[in-house]
Amino acid sequence: MKQQFPDYTNCIANLANSILKDFGIDEERKGMPSVDFYLKKSYKNVVVLLLDGMGSCILQRNLDRDGFFNSHLVETYSSVFPPTTVAATISMASGLTPYEHSWLGWDCYYPQIDKNVTVFLNRETGTDRLAAEYPVAWTYCGYKSVAKKIRESGKKAFEVIPFIEPFPDSFDKVCRQIQSLARQPGKKYIYGYWDEPDGTMHKKGCYGVDAKQVVRDLEKRVQQLCEELEDALIIVTADHGHMDSKGVSLTEYPKIMECLVRMPSIEPRALNLFIKKEKRQQFEQEFQKEFGKKFLLWTKEQVIEKKLFGMGKEHPNFQGMLGDYLAVAIDDLSIYSTKEEKDFFIGVHAGLTEDEMKIPLIIIEKDSK
Repeated sequence: MKQQFPDYTNCIANLANSILKDFGIDEERKGMPSVDFYLKKSYKNVVVLLLDGMGSCILQRNLDRDGFFNSHLVETYSSVFPPTTVAATISMASGLTPYEHSWLGWDCYYPQIDKNVTVFLNRETGTDRLAAEYPVAWTYCGYKSVAKKIRESGKKAFEVIPFIEPFPDSFDKVCRQIQSLARQPGKKYIYGYWDEPDGTMHKKGCYGVDAKQVVRDLEKRVQQLCEELEDALIIVTADHGHMDSKGVSLTEYPKIMECLVRMPSIEPRALNLFIKKEKRQQFEQEFQKEFGKKFLLWTKEQVIEKKLFGMGKEHPNFQGMLGDYLAVAIDDLSIYSTKEEKDFFIGVHAGLTEDEMKIPLIIIEKDSK
């Protein structure tokens, strides 16, 4: 499989910084020239609609070449590392790289409480227990969103996502709310998010009947939304791509398990590994023997040197959250912490393949009627 590293000069964080600059907030971060070109036209409504998991490969292999999305495709650009929902949507929401915001993946290790935490659920990983009586990720890795920065500058900005009031629980409700907000007077930024096709592809795979149907339904509904808007620049994109994968459970490898201080964090295709000091040689030998053809294994120092998680100002908690090693998938294998996870997931992401890293920039322009 073709490897693809993130391009932090042309990635989803750069898109967010172009939006900030368009609303008069220049944090001296690089934007995206292709987006800046359209923003210069000064549309009243600037809408970004992020469809979870709808990478470039998903468009290419599930939709017609002359269909609505592909006919409005401006370019293919980069997610961040890891190309996964937590890291990439926070980069879109903040304009920061994961190196700067430290929301590194679905499960993160927080040294302050010495626990792996399922970030969005605030649960101790692998359990139904609250990790703490406070939101762990926000407490230790809080950030100010693009929308909030715009509002604080005296301009209008809105977020239309399922976990913010009024909590739209269907894509149709997301679209209707965007449509309603766009009718308000004055220039505004509207950021919309929906959790498909990611949810379907995790369960059913990337290229079967189910995936094709959900992507085609999304395309149809977005086209309807665009027809209803006016004086609007609509940017449709994704947080990451997807691929079909085989899975194994780490618990099936006792010689590796006995080396671990704790179970891995971040993602099954980007394993953050804390290793007992006296077991490091054994760990390296066993991991390379079992997974060396499917995963790259780097030390913490190598990860930092490679700037894999991005550039900018390092988050104070970043290095403490990183383990001794990072194992990153470059082929069709994912390593889970349990057999149940291994048996559940088909579509996956968070590794360093082209299908996971490349995302589409779709742009639709709507003039005033």
